[in-house]
Amino acid sequence: MASNPNYCDITPEIEALAGQALHNNSIDPGDYVKYDVKRGLRDLNGKGVLAGLTEISDVVAKQMVNGEEVPCDGKLYYRGIDVEKLVAGALKEDRFGFEETAYLLLLGRLPDRQELLEFKRQLAYYRSLPNNFVRDVILKAPSPDIMNSLARSVLNLACYDDRADDISLPNVMRQCVQLIALFPVLAVYGYQAYTYKSGSSLYIHAPQPELSTAENILSLLRSDSSYSFWEAHVLDICLTLHAEHGGGNNSTFTTHVVTSSGTDTYSCMTAALASLKGPRHGGANIKVIQMFEDMKERIGDWKDEDEVKAYLRALLDKQAFDKAGLIYGMGHAVYSLSDPRASVLRSFVEKLSREKGRNEEYELYSLVERLGPEVISGERTMYKGVSANVDFYSGFVYHMLDLPLELYTPIFAMARIAGWSAHRVEELINMGKIIRPAYKYVGTHTDYIPMSDR
Repeated sequence: MASNPNYCDITPEIEALAGQALHNNSIDPGDYVKYDVKRGLRDLNGKGVLAGLTEISDVVAKQMVNGEEVPCDGKLYYRGIDVEKLVAGALKEDRFGFEETAYLLLLGRLPDRQELLEFKRQLAYYRSLPNNFVRDVILKAPSPDIMNSLARSVLNLACYDDRADDISLPNVMRQCVQLIALFPVLAVYGYQAYTYKSGSSLYIHAPQPELSTAENILSLLRSDSSYSFWEAHVLDICLTLHAEHGGGNNSTFTTHVVTSSGTDTYSCMTAALASLKGPRHGGANIKVIQMFEDMKERIGDWKDEDEVKAYLRALLDKQAFDKAGLIYGMGHAVYSLSDPRASVLRSFVEKLSREKGRNEEYELYSLVERLGPEVISGERTMYKGVSANVDFYSGFVYHMLDLPLELYTPIFAMARIAGWSAHRVEELINMGKIIRPAYKYVGTHTDYIPMSDR
């Protein structure tokens, strides 16, 4: 809560300043075509402008056929290994896979049994906050936006680190492993601090060294620390699927850009968090859940295809939900035929929905997944295919796990910190010039007018 009652007021004077800014900063959309500017650093077909090289992950959405690139079912590779096989391998051996994934991304190869055990020990060792950090940082001025709370906590950790600005590889590796370990603790404690200030009871559980990251998230969050083995496994799969997605996604590219300036790890990861927070990036699964809640209220028969199609058209026509003209969870900047992460999640979502007695909702999700591309292609000019993305199902998973909406994007961050860390290390090792793309000036040049003549 702001200390000054007028702190959040938008005065008429500020409104006028905003109006002037709008008037003097609106660039003609035709100029982007005229100067061949790739808006969003992508062309009309969604292909990104090549800005760097990476060995960390490969996002595949096209294949060569007779010398021509054509869309294919999406594939995601971590250090050359199919992420679907990573998930399947952990499940086959009845173990959790996120820690193995984090090791693979950071070190560039799969660990053996002893190496993985030692890596888990390091995570457990660093999964403890400095003395009084919860009292002095997290419990003071808690935010309803847990991403902001998490970012503030990360920046404050720099104050407790005597080597915060040391960007030597061993020190950055230590900081990265520490942040991979601490993100779940910081986010969950931030949420609990906010709910406590809002009138709920406060319970702070200590992380348990023998538990996996997914288990610790559920244990820290729930008042009785209870969870089922299957619940933790599904959450672990979500963490694995969200851990990395190429160097070009907004938050990871931010990590490369900020690292190239030579800044410290805490500042770098805070910048990445700021990027991920945006509803066009990490906040999309919240929108999916909210959209479906609205859909369930407005549709009488969830199995009626015509009713569902009518609602989807209303979304695109800006007549339903938030009137943004979007079907959330549909489409991706790279994938067209399918998002492999959504494909992996789908089967586990079906099983979890049966266990939770929510198969009717799952059937509605499946129907929207099938009808969404058909409705979009009928209403919009398409430059590439559209399919369900990972956000389409991940929010439903979190909802079935009774995770609070405020933690959906922070859970994404708890996973993606592994990928960000790998990219920070890669950028530091291969760092050349500071990343600085060009912007073309399209304004006019005018003479300066002295104050007395204005």
